[in-house]
Amino acid sequence: MFNSLLSHPNSLFGQFDRLQRELDDMLFGMSSMPSSIRSVATGTLPKLNVGRTAQSVEVYAFAPGLDASKIEVTLDRGVLRLSGERVDPAPGSERQRIYARERATGRFDRTVSLPDDIDPEHVKASYRDGVLQVSIARRETAQPKRINVQ
Repeated sequence: MFNSLLSHPNSLFGQFDRLQRELDDMLFGMSSMPSSIRSVATGTLPKLNVGRTAQSVEVYAFAPGLDASKIEVTLDRGVLRLSGERVDPAPGSERQRIYARERATGRFDRTVSLPDDIDPEHVKASYRDGVLQVSIARRETAQPKRINVQ
């Protein structure tokens, strides 16, 4: 069993999480299912980092080998949707046999729920070196203000 470096295996919650994963695997064969509500199943494409600054919410999708013009980014009612397709550059044929395939291919569709304080009129998306960066500005009223003390 793989222990994450970020979890505390000896904590009570860590033991419950391990027990839940073992039961799911034993009873249902669900070892590739997510282990928490914010996780995704193993092999989900692309991997995401989501964070925020005082001025914006930042989403990074790690998707090397994609054509930027084929990536679709939409924002609707506080939900960011990233979709596209990674085409297999070397499909198997009668002349070529594939012995190992570690790079995931096919269509992907990822959604991220965003906080209520975003400004949907100020969204930027860029794709460089295999990383899609989507920056959504936060409303000015949501940004921290420095108050001068008199």
